[in-house]
Order: sequence, then structure tokens, then C-alpha cells
Amino acid sequence: MFATLLRRLALLVPILFGVTFVVFAAVRMVPGDPAQVMLGERATPETVAKLRQELGLNRPPALQFFSYAAGVTHGDLGRSITTGETVTHEIARRFPATVELSLAAMAIALAVGVPVGILAATRRGSWLDVLGTTGALVGVSMPIFWLGLVLMLVFSAFWRVTPLSGRLDLALDVPMVTGFYLIDSLIQGDLRAFGSALHHLILPAFTLATVPMAVLARMTRAAMLEVLGADYVRVARAKGLAEQVVVWRHALGNAWIPIVTVAGLQLGTLLSGAVMTETLFAWPGIGSLAVNAVFARDFPLLQGCVIVFAASFVLINLATDLLYTQLDPRLRG
Repeated sequence: MFATLLRRLALLVPILFGVTFVVFAAVRMVPGDPAQVMLGERATPETVAKLRQELGLNRPPALQFFSYAAGVTHGDLGRSITTGETVTHEIARRFPATVELSLAAMAIALAVGVPVGILAATRRGSWLDVLGTTGALVGVSMPIFWLGLVLMLVFSAFWRVTPLSGRLDLALDVPMVTGFYLIDSLIQGDLRAFGSALHHLILPAFTLATVPMAVLARMTRAAMLEVLGADYVRVARAKGLAEQVVVWRHALGNAWIPIVTVAGLQLGTLLSGAVMTETLFAWPGIGSLAVNAVFARDFPLLQGCVIVFAASFVLINLATDLLYTQLDPRLRG
């Protein structure tokens, strides 16, 4: 297991280097001059040229890239053009919000998707199976931005049962300890802030959970159908074991690997793909930070956000692979 960990960690280096190169090249293709954007349209060419020199934008792209890559290896993601703060500081301030939203969405997806998949598999061909598979198909096909707008219209505008945007009521303030409002409010013993943070989290988390919930339901159903037809399940039933024991212990216990695979991939996707949800609900995570960086032509900030997205996805996949060895003893060695 330790050798596998070292081997996978060694693969992170070329992967992140490749991601850095692709992001660096792609960002340079975005129309617009950051210096011109910062100074405005009325800035003189001399002022723009001076700012470009200060920002290092007048150097050849190859030198800019190698200088940036050298900084990344030391944990230096550069400095934001618009705010003047380090990119690391900007991302560290926003990243907990994205993680909190993604974990909440994954918890909802697991809590709903896995039981629905199990129920559909054990009731194959029934109306429950049809309802579950149809709902999963609709969930996969439904655009997140459309669903988010509908949920905001129904639950926030019409029924007013959930807040429209943000992470916390404006009248409340939670001292930052971990950056996770749910945890920080409990640490401070502020139940009112905890309730407000949870209230604000429900709607964006459910919106973000829709696709992974549907994917997990379909994968769980397929994995359970394959396992339920295995010989050891027939033997367990022949021994007179209760159906719940057969399903939850013998069948589900051996169907976890494909489910964990999909869950890990979906969690990585949530962390790196929450841009639309964060933008819709004004959620102050790195997804909305990346969108703001695009409009501001803030190259270093945008590059830093994408690199963090990529690193998070790769590390989650690594954790998923290591979890295999705990779920399947045959993979240990």
C-alpha cells in the first residue's frame, strides 16, 4: 500500500505540470489585456505599457511560464492583479466554502442515490424500479443552471422557505477558525449562526447534488443487480438468512467498489465543477472566484483556481484508490 501511495504521488508531478502548462496557455488566449482592464479604457498607452512591465506581461510567454512554474513548485501561485493579494491567500479564504458545499452535496447524493439504487435493484421490474431509473435519467439530463433557477424561484421567491443567496444572514458573524461555517458556529456555540448556515446551505447543496445523486443511483442499481445474481448470495438465501441481511451485508458489502469509484469521481467533479452553482447562489467559493477572475482578466488568480481544482481532483482519485484496499482484501499486497 505504501509503495502504491508513493507511485501515485510521483505521478502527481507530471500531471500538475501538464495542467499548469495547459491552463497557462489557455488563459493567454482569453481576449483582453489585464493592464487595460485594470486601468480602464481612458488610460494612455504609456501608462498601460508601464503596468504591463510591472506585472511582467511584456516578457516572452515562455519566460513567463517557466517563471510561474518555478513559483508553483514552491507553493507560490503569484499575486492577484485585481486585489494585489497573493493568490494562495485568496484561494485559502474561499476554498472552505467550496469544500463545505461539495461535501454537503455528496452527503445528500449518497443518502438518496444509494438507497434508491438498492431499492430499484431489489424490486427489479416493479413500479419502484421504473420510478427510480426514470428519476435518475431525469437527474442526469437536467441542466444545473436551469434546476437552480427553478428551485430559487419556487423555494426562495414564492414560498420563501430558503434564503436566496449567500452563506449566512447579514446580521450574523462567525469568527473564522476552519472556514467551515457549520463547524465554526458549533465551535463558538452559536446555534443561531449554525441554523442560518445550514439554512443557506440546503438549496445550493441539493442543486449541486442532483447529478451525482442520479449517477450513484444508476451505478448502485447496476452493481447490486450483478451481485444479487452471484452464487454466494443464493447460498446465503438458501441458508435461510433474512432478506435484509442478504441485501445489506452480503450483496452491498461486495458492491461497494464500483459505488466508491463513482462517488470519488463525483466528489472530485463537485469540487472542480461547482462554478455554476456558486455563481447562481452567490456562494463565495473558488468557483465564483474563478468566474470573477475571468471577467477581470486576472491571469494569476484564474490559473491558481484551475490548478487547485486539478490537484483536488487528482488527490481525491488517489484517496479513492487507497480506499479500494480497505474494501477489497484481494487488492492488498
